Amino acid sequence: MHAKQHDTSQRRAYWLKTLHEWHWVSSAICLVGMLLFAVTGFTLNHAADIEARPRVTHLGATVPVALRDALAAQARGAGQQGPVPDALRQWARQQWRVDIGDHEAEWSQDEIYVPLPRPGGDAWLRIGLADGQAEYELTERGWISYLNDLHKGRNTGAVWRWFIDILAVACLVFSVTGLFILKMHAARRPFTWPMVGLGLLVPLLLALLFIHS
Repeated sequence: MHAKQHDTSQRRAYWLKTLHEWHWVSSAICLVGMLLFAVTGFTLNHAADIEARPRVTHLGATVPVALRDALAAQARGAGQQGPVPDALRQWARQQWRVDIGDHEAEWSQDEIYVPLPRPGGDAWLRIGLADGQAEYELTERGWISYLNDLHKGRNTGAVWRWFIDILAVACLVFSVTGLFILKMHAARRPFTWPMVGLGLLVPLLLALLFIHS
C-alpha cells in the first residue's frame, strides 16, 4: 500500500514538474506579445477617445523619358492589375527611398497607380503616362495606430501573421498548462474552482445581458 502511494506521489510530482516547465516556457515566449495585445486591446476599445493627428507627406517628380515610354508600352498590353516593373521599383527607391515591395499596380491607359498600405498609415504612388509626372503620398497616423494595426494584423505581411499564429499557440499552451496546474493544486486551495468559474461566468453574463444583435 505504501509503495503504491509512493508511485502515485512520484507520478504526480513528475507531471507537476512537466506542466510547470511547459507553463513557464510558454509564458516566456508569449510574455511580450501578451503585453502588446493587452495594451492595444485597450487602445482599440477606446479608439474614438484617442485623438490621432495624421501627418501627410506629398512628393512629386518626373520620371525619365525612357522609363515613361517603357511603362506606356507595357500599359497598352497589360491588364487592369499587374506587377510593378523592376525599373519603376528601382527609380522609386532612388528618388524617394520608397520600397514598393511585392505590391501590385493598377494599370490603365493613362496612369499607373500603386497602393502601398502599411500599419499605422497609408501610402500610394501614381505615374501619369502622358506627361511622366509622378506623385507619392505618405500618411502616418502615429505609434498608437501602428500598434493597433499590429494587433489586427492589418497590412503587416505574412511573417507577422505567422508570429500571431505562433503567439496564439503559445498562449493556448500557457492557459491549458495553467489549468492543469490549478487542478493539481485545487485540493489545497479551495477558492481555485470558484475563481475559475467566475472567470467564465462574468463574460458569459455580460455577453448575454448587455450585447444585443
